[in-house]
Amino acid sequence: MLVHREKISNSIEKELYIKLKVLSAETRIPISKLLDEAIEDLLSKHSAKK
Repeated sequence: MLVHREKISNSIEKELYIKLKVLSAETRIPISKLLDEAIEDLLSKHSAKK
């Protein structure tokens, strides 16, 4: 059971997905954690503009 996580479904460009999988394998960081970091960076970037 995912208590502190929310399941979502989305699609991304195939090339981005391949790069994400490679990064995950090289760093041994799960894709979900990499996506968390990317989303946090995006939200931070956009909140700084306000």
